[in-house]
Amino acid sequence: MNGGTGLRGGSPVRAGREAREVRPGGRLSGGRPGADSLVGGQPGGVIARREARPGSRLSGGSPGMGPFAGGRPGAGPFGGGQPRGGVSADTGLLDGVRQWLAESGGEATPARVAQALREQGRVLGDAEVLGAAERLRSELVGSGPLEPLLDDPSVTDVLVSAPDRVWVDRGGGLELTAVSFPDAAAVRRLAQRLAAVAGRRLDDAHPWVDARLPDGTRLHAVLPPIAVGSTCLSLRVVRPRAFTLAELVAAGTVPPGGDRLLRALLDARLSFLISGGTGSGKTTLLSALLGLVGPGERIVLAEDSAELRPDHPHVVRLESRPPNQEGAGLVTLQDLVRQALRMRPDRLVVGEVRGPEVVALLAALNTGHEGGCGTVHANAASGVPARLEALGTAAGLDRAALHSQVAAALSVVLHLVRDRAGRRRIAEVHVLERDPAGLVVTVPALRWGAEAFRYERGWKRLRELLGGPGDLGGVGDALGVGDVRGTGGMSERRGGL
Repeated sequence: MNGGTGLRGGSPVRAGREAREVRPGGRLSGGRPGADSLVGGQPGGVIARREARPGSRLSGGSPGMGPFAGGRPGAGPFGGGQPRGGVSADTGLLDGVRQWLAESGGEATPARVAQALREQGRVLGDAEVLGAAERLRSELVGSGPLEPLLDDPSVTDVLVSAPDRVWVDRGGGLELTAVSFPDAAAVRRLAQRLAAVAGRRLDDAHPWVDARLPDGTRLHAVLPPIAVGSTCLSLRVVRPRAFTLAELVAAGTVPPGGDRLLRALLDARLSFLISGGTGSGKTTLLSALLGLVGPGERIVLAEDSAELRPDHPHVVRLESRPPNQEGAGLVTLQDLVRQALRMRPDRLVVGEVRGPEVVALLAALNTGHEGGCGTVHANAASGVPARLEALGTAAGLDRAALHSQVAAALSVVLHLVRDRAGRRRIAEVHVLERDPAGLVVTVPALRWGAEAFRYERGWKRLRELLGGPGDLGGVGDALGVGDVRGTGGMSERRGGL
């Protein structure tokens, strides 16, 4: 839909009337000249700026602030969630109310919604008026039919692949929900409005967007014809607080006793990477570990999208920025890493290493910044050196130099997997060593066990790193190492962590 048209029952309204009757900068215009009030078209429409006002669910504020404040069900008179009172308003009725509000230039307050209903000659009871106002609030300043799903604290991901195909992940794999949209155009309008809330462009000229909403939710959307058939919408919900290490043990992400190893890893100030696939829990584990850092240390985070939320009193968060429509204003993750080095970090953290920033990170970890960490996509811990080599080569660092930097900068790789049942867990822990050719390889030190970590041939090296030379037995005792059993000539310790 063009940015110069309005919306009435899915049919275009003359742009001239919209431009004349919806005043530039008016309360529903998003404050931009010529911006249509309720249009799902170009950025600047669909109340692009105003809808993220304090109190709305998308503003990151607290629920219940104002008549359409958004948030959890029951917050304020129209506080989000499911419509009340068995709403019987049909799509045509809501379209008429929406059009009347656009033409009058007023705010969608309950009183004005009731007036709009009267103007259409419809006599409705209080429950119907409240229901119509609720649905309008959800469509105009909320997340539409997806709002109840996003308000569910057990939901981590909401995926829309078609108007009648809305999936959620509650930690046990994808589930098809009963939620649906009227048509593909409704999905497109929602995606464009959410992109506008995030200050990003989403239209035919720029048919995809990757952004963070004001409440922290990660948004990704792709428009047709790039997405065949319907707009594809992906929302990753960020928890308001980080998991604790004890909660991860209880959830099975960390095996029993494994928390002591992770604490020792942080206390030894070893630099490490957390690897794994998409949705394997890398960010969740890293946030939990950063919460264990001493309160006297300063943590500086550099992220493409601010998802890390460690429970720590001294955290500085930096977030990259895409260029604007004129191509200016780009701030890359590499820029952030360079700036972070000038902010006196005790621990430098890169949310996800996936580009040229790998060079700046490795350089930083080789210049006295101990205890740095980050995440990286990899199929296995053994594949991390190859992944870093690919990123470094693309950034102009030759192979020998990169392996030298990696060998001096990193010590440990924690690899996460997600099994077919949707459970996330630490599958293996590797240490980094050089092979006879001088290239960095990973050596398995620990692998997953239902009762405890099981020890591999790299355990001796890991124990040296944790306790320092000459203190191997002390580290073993601190970690609760149990009996030793031989496995293929290597000593394997079981049940200790």
